[in-house]
Amino acid sequence: MNPLGLLKLKPLFERFTQDHPKMLMFFAAVAGSVDKDSVLEISLKSSDGQLMKTNILINDNDVELLNELKKAIAKEKN
Repeated sequence: MNPLGLLKLKPLFERFTQDHPKMLMFFAAVAGSVDKDSVLEISLKSSDGQLMKTNILINDNDVELLNELKKAIAKEKN
């Protein structure tokens, strides 16, 4: 992704986190518990009732990302 694309995403991500603060709180909370080979499952129930699910097997890079996210959220609170 190019730098201009990231700049465009920044305000959208900030608005998302303001609208849905529990999402970041969730990732911060699980960051201490998640380890390699954990499974993260995400589901979506659309407005017409369709249920979609996926999951990912957590790897070392994912653990690092979640830990950095946890640190960033802690800094925001201070």
